[in-house]
Amino acid sequence: MFEALGISGTSMNVHQTWMDAISDNIANINTVRPMNQEAFQARYVLAQAIEDGGTGSGVGVRSIEFSSPEGRIVYSPDHPMADAQGLVRLPDVDLGEQMTTMVMAQRGYQASVSNIYRVKACYDAAIAMGRA
Repeated sequence: MFEALGISGTSMNVHQTWMDAISDNIANINTVRPMNQEAFQARYVLAQAIEDGGTGSGVGVRSIEFSSPEGRIVYSPDHPMADAQGLVRLPDVDLGEQMTTMVMAQRGYQASVSNIYRVKACYDAAIAMGRA
C-alpha cells in the first residue's frame, strides 16, 4: 500500500510540471519580438511510465519540448518593435489548446490528490482495526 502514495506523488509532480509549462505558455502568448530575434518558444511536457522490474512505479517527465522559434509573423506597422516592412514575431501558441490542456492537467492533478486521500483513508482504517 505504501507504493500507492509514491506513485500518486510522481503523478502530482508530472502534472505540476505540466501546469507550470502551460501557465508560462499562456503568460507569454502575446510576447512580441522583433524579426531579428526568435519568438517565445512554448514548452510541451512529455511524460513516461517508470518501470520497476516489470511493474509500474509511477510516472516521470521524459522531456520538455519546445515549439518552433519561427513563431507567427504578424503585420503590425505601428508596433515599436516592427521592422521596416512592419513585421513582428509572435509565439505560435494557441490559447484554446493551452486552456484545454490546462483543464486536463488540473484534472489529472486532482485525481492524484483524490487517490492520496483514498489511500490515507485505507491506512486510517487499518490502524483503527489494529487498535481494536
